[in-house]
Amino acid sequence: MALGLVSESSGGGNMTPIIKYDARGGDFFRQERSQNGAGEWQSENIEMPLPVEVAVDMEGIEVGWLSFASGRPDFHMVKLGEAMPAKPSDDHKQTFRVRLCNREIGLREFSSQSKMVLSAFDALHNEYEAQKASNPGLCPVVKISGTKTITVNTPQGEQRFKVPEWSISQWIERPSAFDGAQAPSAAVPTPAAPVEQDAVGADLF
Repeated sequence: MALGLVSESSGGGNMTPIIKYDARGGDFFRQERSQNGAGEWQSENIEMPLPVEVAVDMEGIEVGWLSFASGRPDFHMVKLGEAMPAKPSDDHKQTFRVRLCNREIGLREFSSQSKMVLSAFDALHNEYEAQKASNPGLCPVVKISGTKTITVNTPQGEQRFKVPEWSISQWIERPSAFDGAQAPSAAVPTPAAPVEQDAVGADLF
């Protein structure tokens, strides 16, 4: 697999805000964090309507292990292409982590442990690998058009999951937010050249 991950069974205020995906319901959420009157950090998950387009930092993908056993995410990651770190514990599961952005959500991180999502993202990365030579120095924009249902037979019986339907819609100049520039709520990628865009793409890019 392109990401080097196996799909078969066998931390504060300065954090980059995240995008979450529910593989059961097929919903994307942007997580907004704020401090209450006591100075404690609170999180709110806001559903993201589809379709949506986001610039994706495929050059900066990380792979590794993630556990929530402690009540908070414990990542052990390396950049894609480096040797996978040792599995820290039985609670850790394989994951990937990638940055993305558009005008509305700013700079975000997205990761998943779902085997279905790992497989879908692996296919998306293969699409990137096939096109990057024809788009040197540019960054892919991925359109998430919806989700599709996959049925899996397990020892517990038939289970249904939803996986993102996504593909590369265009290539743009690399957003400066991916290289450390400030990206509050307006990380606006600039198209490399005039392109024919649908209404969604025109609004965002």
